[in-house]
Amino acid sequence: MIYITIYKNQKHEYTAFNCIGHAEYGEAGEDIVCAAVSVLVINTINSIEELVSDDFDIATEEESGLIDFSLKEDYSKEAVLLIRSMVLGLQGIQNNYGNEYITLIFKEV
Repeated sequence: MIYITIYKNQKHEYTAFNCIGHAEYGEAGEDIVCAAVSVLVINTINSIEELVSDDFDIATEEESGLIDFSLKEDYSKEAVLLIRSMVLGLQGIQNNYGNEYITLIFKEV
């Protein structure tokens, strides 16, 4: 199971997320749910780094599937939009494949 916690501030902006786990939808290397989540998450981080150049903190751990990401102060509206886009894609995966493979949790900070 992939658990993704998305953090929203008081202005209702997504500014951080924590992703951990593996979907176990299929065999390792053939798990399309895990691959789809990975593409969305990693592309969002790469886009923020390359296209927006906002500063962020990140921690990763390959074995557990951990990606812990948070924008630093003075983040841009473009970075927030990229995270919103990621969330939209993750919700689509959850709607198509079900809560037994991916769970999204929203928390206000």
